Order: sequence, then structure tokens, then C-alpha cells
Amino acid sequence: MNPVTHAPTDGQVELLIGGMTCASCAARIERKLNKLDGVTATVNYATEKARVDYTGDVTPDDLVSAVEAAGYSAALPTPPSTADSADVAVAEDDPTSALRRRLLISLALSVPVIAMAMIPALQFTNWQWLSLTLAAPVVVWGAWPFHQAAWTNLRHGTATMDTLVSMGTLAALGWSVYALFWGTAGVAGMTHPFELTIARTDGTGNIYLEAAAGVTTFILAGRYFEARSKRRAGAALRALLELGAKEVSVLRDGVEQRIPVDRLAVGDEFVVRPGEKIATDGDVTEGSSAVDASMLTGESVPVEVGPGDRVVGATVNVGGRILVRATRVGSDTQLAQMARLVEDAQTGKARAQRLADTISGVFVPIVIALSVATLGYWIGTGGSVAAAFTAAVAVLIIACPCALGLATPTALMVGTGRGAQLGILIKGPEVLESTRRVDTVVLDKTGTVTTGRMTLQDVIAGEGEDTAEVLRLAGALEDSSEHPIAQAIAKGARDRVPAAELPRVEEFANIEGLGVQGVVDGHAVIVGRVRLLEDWAQPLSADLESALRTAESEGKTAVVVGWDGRARGVLVVADAVKATSAEAISQLRGLGLTPIMLTGDNAAAARAVADEVGIDEVIAEVLPQDKVETVRRLQAEGRVVAMVGDGVNDAAALAQADLGLAMGTGTDVAIEASDLTLVRGDLRAAADAIRLSRKTLRTIKGNLFWAFAYNVGALPLAAAGLLNPMLAGAAMAFSSVFVVSNSLRLRRFR
Repeated sequence: MNPVTHAPTDGQVELLIGGMTCASCAARIERKLNKLDGVTATVNYATEKARVDYTGDVTPDDLVSAVEAAGYSAALPTPPSTADSADVAVAEDDPTSALRRRLLISLALSVPVIAMAMIPALQFTNWQWLSLTLAAPVVVWGAWPFHQAAWTNLRHGTATMDTLVSMGTLAALGWSVYALFWGTAGVAGMTHPFELTIARTDGTGNIYLEAAAGVTTFILAGRYFEARSKRRAGAALRALLELGAKEVSVLRDGVEQRIPVDRLAVGDEFVVRPGEKIATDGDVTEGSSAVDASMLTGESVPVEVGPGDRVVGATVNVGGRILVRATRVGSDTQLAQMARLVEDAQTGKARAQRLADTISGVFVPIVIALSVATLGYWIGTGGSVAAAFTAAVAVLIIACPCALGLATPTALMVGTGRGAQLGILIKGPEVLESTRRVDTVVLDKTGTVTTGRMTLQDVIAGEGEDTAEVLRLAGALEDSSEHPIAQAIAKGARDRVPAAELPRVEEFANIEGLGVQGVVDGHAVIVGRVRLLEDWAQPLSADLESALRTAESEGKTAVVVGWDGRARGVLVVADAVKATSAEAISQLRGLGLTPIMLTGDNAAAARAVADEVGIDEVIAEVLPQDKVETVRRLQAEGRVVAMVGDGVNDAAALAQADLGLAMGTGTDVAIEASDLTLVRGDLRAAADAIRLSRKTLRTIKGNLFWAFAYNVGALPLAAAGLLNPMLAGAAMAFSSVFVVSNSLRLRRFR
């Protein structure tokens, strides 16, 4: 493919990076890009992307070349069109499938090798040759990604855990081959006796194949579980873009035509029927309706719209038929902007430097230096070359981090498995680091602290009126309307009125934007806004006026009922607070977190809910981009922020937060953008999730400590040439068993 030439320009580009195996790879690419004049780059290991700002004569091709010069691959993204995005999603291969296949084949080959080395009863005549046959493909083919990474590191004069894994496994295989062909290990009847004695040997009778195969398989398992969690990073954007309408009924020369949304142009007029999604951002030109924008704005009450009002793409028309003129299409729509916000927040998220990689930056060069020093010392002091090589290779083998490969994945597997049983889904190891430091928890209101559904809260009857009768007649009339507030009243009536059925309605009519009217049990009943009753000369009495004002001051929706020439009552509808929310806030405070409510809903409604559950700080009437800015502002103040939300409008803030927790009852977009998903939709699970994550992180750190402590403790013995292979194998097995046992304690988490 011919490179594209670009004129000197300023701009921003996102590169897709391939070949990174650890956080230090990301740091190396970042340093390489930032050395170019006029370039500022951030590389995210988790999403495998580089966000690059460039000025002057630098072109995107120069950036790609710089990454390739560092030993990695880079490509400019080519987003698919909306029309064929579904086909692309189907065609896309699972990027973890190759790694899974490599892991399963290595595991099948390694188990018999380890069993034969550890159990003398299985050591039949010439067993060592079967071990070589099974272990060689594991070390050469199974560990190939580590060898590739080690070679890249060597060319750039650096060392990572990949270097140690590659050197250790190749040294173990190489020495075993030497001992089998040129030493005494290949003779028929050779055994590894199960004796844990410390003695100096020349090593020509020992093979280390189980160490080489076991280490490769354990570390492949760790990489697989890590890759599986990383794979979900891009799913938030796919889920967000899936929300939009796929087809639209556009008016061309007065005739309706169904066309794909991507063929819609600015200025086109399109029809939106009740229950349909609005195809793109635009202005209403004809008709009136109620639009449910809760997924985008967090506002729990549907918004009434009429000619001249602006509507947003992907929101749902729940009322009448409207005609909309498109004002923004494609990448300019609010939905597309929110997708960009989510991606920006994900790409800009702090890179979680893995503990093992951080330590390996120091540990690996020391081990290599110690191995070379051991070889030089033994030869320099008159020891045999065979004994010197035995000691030097023993240093590499004993340092090869067998338990280290298990430390993170086993704790993560047990912790995430226990979390799943409790309705908590943890995305990956980066998440755990965030939970330890979190000090502020930002909570969305609608669908998180509250149920997200309108419910009938109160019925206030006028003087001399029967409350049950007010509700019975209003509920019967509202049952014929599809409006969410009407449905809440109808459900409330069915739940509270003793009669088996609500009475029949005659002459039902929907008065756009104001309410409904009809004949119920011989009464001419009207239910709706105050203005509707005033139009029918039915003014509110002082007590009903007071009830209406009180409800509105608390951010609730008040609907008035009248019949036969008089106002008879007020119905109060609101988004109900979940029964467990107050207890959940108390538990979050107990974990040392400061709760803040952040919502797109009106201030009065937000304040009323916050007071009910015990939240002091409220930030209301914010747009999705304001939510992101609020999280950034809190982070700039030095706070470590957890965000709990459930809607599309929360997705970017969930991605921006140090820890994102999505309610499983919410939208796919919020779930994909988060770090933790609370399946039950119960806010108490947020406190459980943070406790479980903190405990899992403590277990991982404990595992890493003991894995390294074993390596460090055994290195002097190896350097002194005192390690017999059985002792080394048993010690390595013990450290692995300890790490697994320590991880299994997480199953008892309550």
C-alpha cells in the first residue's frame, strides 16, 4: 500500500498499537514519539492506542515509522460506516482465541512433564526423553511471544519480565538438552530421586524441563486472562453507537421514504411515530409529543416538545407523531460527541503500571548480572566449566518467576469468580489498584439511587372528596394514555383501589402537552396540567394549590384531577428512591468515601432524594459533558474518584473516573464503559464491590511478595551451586501451591 502524503499541518491522531506485552512497552513507545519535534503523545497499554498531538512538518506516517522503529506495529484507524458496522462486528475475530489455543496446547503438554518430574513412581525407563519431546514445543512455540518480546527488548537495550521468562525457559531447556545428550541424564533408567538435600553437583545428570514447561504455561495463563479483560475496552463505543436509529422515514417531495440513517442530510425532514427513536438531532416542525431523554440526560420525566423545540438523536418518542428537521447528522450529533467523550476518557485514563513489571525493571537486570557473575566466579576460582554453567543456569532457572505467573491471575480468577456469585463483575487487574485509593464516590440519581421509573407517590383529595374515588376515576382515564406519567398513575390506581377493575372510559381524548379527558362513570373527567383545568373553568382550591406547590418545590411532578365543573384532587408522581439506597450510602461512608450526587435532573428533585438517603453534596442539572468535567475537577483537586451510574449520559464520566461502577440494570453503554458492573442494580453492591476489590488487591500483593521472596531467598543457594533439581522443583512447586492457596481464601468473602 502506498503511503499517503500529508501537507505540514497541526492535528491530533489516534494510532492503533500492536506488539505491546507490558506497561513498560507503552512507556517506551511514548518516549520514542515524544522525542519527535512538536509531538506530544500518550500511550495506553490497556486500550492499545496512542493519542498523539503533532505540529509542524510531522505527518501521521512519521508517527507510524517512529513506533515501528521502536519495534512495534502502528496503524491509523479506519472507522467502518454505520451501514456495515453490524457486518464488521460479526466478522471481527476474537483476538484472544490464538492466545487461548496456545495456552491450552501448552497446558496439555506441560501436565505430564511436571507429573513425571515430581512423582518418582511415574519415571519409567527413558521417561526423560518423553519429557523432552513434550516440553520442547511448549518452550519454543508456547513461549514464542516471550522470546519475540525479549528480542525486541534486547535490540533496545532494556529488560522486562518477558526477558527473564525467555532466558529462564531457554536456559532450562538448553541445559536439559546438554545433560541428556552430553551428560549422564540421557542414560536409560535415570531418575530424579525425591530427596530434598543440598549438595554441590556438576549438573550433567539433571534436567529442568518441568520448570521450563511449567513457567511457560503459568505465564501464558496470566497473559490470557489479562487479554480477555482488555478486549472489552472498545465495547463501550460500539454499544454507544448501536443506540442510534438504523433507519428513518424521510419526507421527500411530500412522500415518505424509509432510508438508512447514514443517508440523512442536514435540512431533511423526517417523521417520528410513537415508540420510535429520533434518528438524529433536529428541530420539531410539526406535531407535539413527549420525548423520553432519560438515557441521554438522566432527566426522569419525559420532556414535552412542540414546533420549534430541539430534539436529540437516539431519544425515544413516547407521545404523538412529530415531524423533525435534521440540524446535525453523523459525527456532529450529540450521541457521536458522547462516543468521543467516552473514548477520550478511556484513552486518557492513567496507565496502571503492573507491579510485576515495575519490580522486574530492577529484578531482571540484577538476576542476569548475578548469573554472569556466578559463571565468572566459578571459572575464576578453578571450578569445572560444567559446575560453573550449572550454577549460572540454576540462578536463571530459580529466578524464573513460576509463582509470579500465578500471583495475579489466580487471585483475579478467584476474586472475580466470587464477585460474580455476589453479582459484581470486575473487568481486570487495573480496576483493583483504583479501589484501594478511592476517597470520593460520585453517584448518578436516576436509576442508581432511585428506581428510574415514575411511580405514584401521593394522592391529595380536595375538601369533601374521597381519595379513593379521585384515584379511581383518574387512574381509569390515564390507563388509556401511553404517557409514562399516565401509566404511573394507572398502575398506582390498580395497586391501591380495591375494585377488581378500573371503570370503562368513553370519549377519550388526548390534549397534546396538557393532559387527557373522557367520560368515566357518567362524569366528564379531565387529568393534566393546571392550565387544562383553568381552560375548563375549574380553578384549584387553596389547599390543592398548596399541595401542588409543595410537590413542585420537592422536584416532583404534580397532576390535577377535575370532573363535573370542579377541581377534585392532586396526584403526585416521582421517581421513587430504592429501598436499599440509604443503607448503601451509610456503607460507602463506612469505607471512608465521601458521597456526591451528580445528576441531569432538576435541583429540587435531586436535593429531595439526597436528603432522603443522607448525601450532603449535590450537583444538579448537568449535561453529559458537564459530568465528565465535574469528575475531572474533583481529580484535579487531588481526589480519587469512583463514579456509579447507569445511563448513556454517565458513560463518559464512568470512563473518566478512576473507578467506574455501572448498575447492571442500566444501559449496555454504561456497563461497557465501567470497570465494575453491579448486576443486581442494588447500590449496596457498590460497597461490596469496593471491599472485594480491595481484598483481591491485598491478596495479589501478598502473592507477589511471597513469589519474589522465594526467588530472592533461593538465589544465593543457586549461585553457590547448592541446588539439587528436586529441591528447586519442590521449592518452586511449594511457592506456587502457597500462591494458589492464598488466592483461594477469597472464596470465603462475604
